Order: sequence, then C-alpha cells, then structure tokens
Amino acid sequence: MLTDPERRDEEQEMPQAVDPHATRPLSKAEKEVLRRIDPGSRALVIAAVMLVLVLCSLLPWVGDAAGWQVLTGTADPSLNVGLLPQLFAINSTVVGIGLGVLSLMTRRWGVAFLAAVGGVVVTFEGMVAIWSRQTSGITGPSFGLVLAVVCMAVLAVQWMRVVWTRR
Repeated sequence: MLTDPERRDEEQEMPQAVDPHATRPLSKAEKEVLRRIDPGSRALVIAAVMLVLVLCSLLPWVGDAAGWQVLTGTADPSLNVGLLPQLFAINSTVVGIGLGVLSLMTRRWGVAFLAAVGGVVVTFEGMVAIWSRQTSGITGPSFGLVLAVVCMAVLAVQWMRVVWTRR
C-alpha cells in the first residue's frame, strides 16, 4: 500500500490523459448537425395549429369583419378596426405561418428560434389587440381573433420546446 506522500508523487508523475478529439476543431458535418433541429412529433402539432391559424382568418375578428379582411385592410370602415388588430394579423401570418413553414422545411435551429421568439412577441401583440378592441367602446373582439391569439401562444410554446431540446 502506498502512503499518502507516495500517492501524491505518483499522481504528479503520471501525465493526464488528453482526449485528442476534445482539442480538434469541429468538422463541417458536425457543425451542420449542430445547426439542425428534429421537431419529432411536435411537427404534427405545429402543422395542425398552423392550419387552425389559417382557418381563423375565415372567422370574424372584429364585428363581422373576417380575419382576412382585417389583414388586407378591406374591413368595413364603420367598424373602426384600428392598427393593433391589423398589425397582429400581419405578424401572425408572417411569423405563425411563414416562419413556421420555413422552420419545418429547412429544420434550421436559427429559423426555429426566430419562430419561437417571434411567436412570443406576436402573442403579446394579439393580447394587446384584444384589449384595444375591448376598450374601444365600438365593437369588441370576436372569437376568431381570440382563437388566433391562442394559436399563436401554442405555436410559441411548441417552438420554444423544439428550440430548447435541439435533439
């Protein structure tokens, strides 16, 4: 048996094992794998929620004006839709559908991260749009607008989970 001082001397004499793979730079293929995501079964949930978001544009958002009318600015002027619902309609289309489809097609981590963060921002915009319609005193929000905000919240959570795991 080694005594305590002898053990220290032996530990100092033995060189530390260095992993030759730990110091080399990452290859191109390894870097490519780090930039990709695998949403797995969440991809089906995300696609289904994106479909519901598209269908929300057919439902009434403000009074009798459908979401696509709010998006294109062709709603009845007497409804006084305002800027916030229209801003939410534009951003939910760009982020919720556009970035979502791009993320699922390319499976790039950066695009999925933009979809996740953008989804959070657009969800907040949607809540402010609902609040603005409730306090306008003219016509309140219809169920299409509320459902669209819920869809954006679900998309934001799903994209955050995909980005966070990075399988």
